[in-house]
Amino acid sequence: MTTIQQQKTNTLSFEEVYRLGYNMVIHKYGEKLYLGIQGLIDKHLKTEAENKIVPLLGIADASPAEGVELLKAIQKVWMHHITCMKMFKDTLLHLDKSYVPQTRLPATYDMGLYIFRDSIIRSSTHPIQAHLQLVLLNQITQERKGDVIDRGAVKASTDMLLEMKENNGTDAVYVADFETLFVETSREFYRLESEDLVRRFDPPDYMKKVENRLDEEKLRCNHYLTARTEPKIRLIVEDEMIAKHLKTIMEMENWGLKQLLINHRLQDLDRMYRLFLRVPDGAKELQNGVAAYINECGKASNAGVKASTQESLEKGAVPGVTVALRWVQEVLDLKDKFDKVLVLSFAKDKAFETAINAAFERFINLNTKAPEFMSLFIDNKLKKEFKGKTDDEVDTILNKMTTLFRFLSDKDVFERYYKQHLSSRLLLGKSVSDEVERGMITKLKIECGYQFTSKLEGMFTDMRLLADTTSSFKDFLENAVEPPPFDLHTTVLTSTFWPIATTPITCHFPESFLTAIKVFERFYTSRHNGRKLSWHPTMGNVDLRATFNTKKHELNVSTMAAVVLLLFNNIPADEPLTYTAIREETKLPDDHLKRTLQSVACGKFKILIKEPKSREIEDTDQFTFNAGFSEKLMRIKIQTIASKVETVAELKETKEKVDDARNHMAEAAIVRVMKNRKQLDHNNLVAEVVAQLQVRFNPSPTMIKRRIEALIEREYLERAPGDRKLYNYMA
Repeated sequence: MTTIQQQKTNTLSFEEVYRLGYNMVIHKYGEKLYLGIQGLIDKHLKTEAENKIVPLLGIADASPAEGVELLKAIQKVWMHHITCMKMFKDTLLHLDKSYVPQTRLPATYDMGLYIFRDSIIRSSTHPIQAHLQLVLLNQITQERKGDVIDRGAVKASTDMLLEMKENNGTDAVYVADFETLFVETSREFYRLESEDLVRRFDPPDYMKKVENRLDEEKLRCNHYLTARTEPKIRLIVEDEMIAKHLKTIMEMENWGLKQLLINHRLQDLDRMYRLFLRVPDGAKELQNGVAAYINECGKASNAGVKASTQESLEKGAVPGVTVALRWVQEVLDLKDKFDKVLVLSFAKDKAFETAINAAFERFINLNTKAPEFMSLFIDNKLKKEFKGKTDDEVDTILNKMTTLFRFLSDKDVFERYYKQHLSSRLLLGKSVSDEVERGMITKLKIECGYQFTSKLEGMFTDMRLLADTTSSFKDFLENAVEPPPFDLHTTVLTSTFWPIATTPITCHFPESFLTAIKVFERFYTSRHNGRKLSWHPTMGNVDLRATFNTKKHELNVSTMAAVVLLLFNNIPADEPLTYTAIREETKLPDDHLKRTLQSVACGKFKILIKEPKSREIEDTDQFTFNAGFSEKLMRIKIQTIASKVETVAELKETKEKVDDARNHMAEAAIVRVMKNRKQLDHNNLVAEVVAQLQVRFNPSPTMIKRRIEALIEREYLERAPGDRKLYNYMA
């Protein structure tokens, strides 16, 4: 055995050595042989340590190069020892097969590794272990700082520690003698480095360095440590460089999260997402930061709406449609931006998508005019801006609007406005395409169901039947004894489908109008028994031939404007009519009459001259026919001045109507649930009603409770005897 250790195996007969070992074991000298080999190895290794390793301990800390020499010296002794142990294992094969199993001692080779561990690495007489750890840690630190090190020497040392085991035979010495200390010192290294880098670099550069560190540590573990160390060191880098600086990175004024979003730095946002996703609460913090920015942008848009509306009111003007279009476009642009961020930076993460959508929903519903604004935006697109656009472009815009509609909590309010705007487009023939109109209704039906769009579809049905009615009326007139005094074109609307007041406004029609009305009513009642026609002066238009001093013009005006203008046929051209006289003659309500007079006396085409001259109509004003009117165009269209965005009073009226409709919907839902269940407690009834109604609006429990009380009073429900929170359905 000594000859093997002295590397003089060329003089040795392995067969003879094997036979000697075999004879000793079979003659019961196995213990003496085992202990003798053990002592021989221990003595040899201590001598090797004294001669080849200990002399280098004093200079190992002097420089990285000297430290590498220590690693190489230990490695040299290790490699020689491994070679010897393999030879010992081969020559003492019978000892390992017979004696070792009986005594449950380590096999010869394993015993040699234990002795190397205890006599050299964990030597009780020399601080070899401490110096080995120090040199390895120094080498890694130097590499982290950018220096080139001898990776081969470091890898050989870590492989040596991995091969040596603890006494249990499974755990590597590597864990206790190196990895634990490596992890602790790495934590301190990255704590100090992160504090330094956060002070010196902007978030994008800092995140790049964090990303580089993570990649470096992974490569380091793959090259000369072990894959088992990588998760531990990765957690330290993530904890020290990311988790402890989440808010600092996000809230930095220079290129923090807000600035990255403002400047659309998708690559940096992607890096932030991937890094934050690594640590607990990182994704949640980032989601909250993104949502906060969206809310900030949304509040700014809402504040702009409020400021514009207030400015209009201070000037005495009606808020225009421009503010509505601008607000919706800002929301769409913001949504487009975050759709790209979600795809390109946040990997279509569902949690981030939910957070983004929740933020949009929050600020959109803070704007009480959001349903009206969205309907106005769609109205503007369907009347003007879709002209010349391809089907794909139109569908893209409608899909975006459907997404915004999905965020609305008051979908029933949107429905009310959409019906008003759709009716205007259909009746005035301003819609770009019936196909596009139906496409939008289909999208709304998918979102909210058939009940939501049934009345909208009924409006299209009426318009489809219009051609048949017109053709039949024309045939009727050919045989009529008393035809109307002028060409009459009527649009018959089903009152339950259209946003029309049940009772028309008062209006005293001229005699010629009344004659024409009677002719059509005679025709209509002959075809439809039991139906009643109500004539709405607010919805028609009239073509008038007007004679001025120098020229004749054909005027296209509203029905109310025609009623007003025809009054001037009955008086001399230069004689005025007072506002009071016009009101008495026409019987029109003040608000409608004033808007009508504004359109013909204060607009672009002044058919009437107003005295005194001002934009607003007062009760003391006088109006005279403008005989000197002149315009290049032969045919002139004069539109009634009307507000596109509701005034405060109109908004209040709309709210009252919406609340009334909601009460009916809530009561209907309660009756449906109770009719099916027969008996139900209060909490479950409220929950089921909310589930049914939330597709249209979000009812409050208080509102549902009031409707339950109303139904009890009307004897649709009753409280169960002995339990006031339990309801019975009364058939």
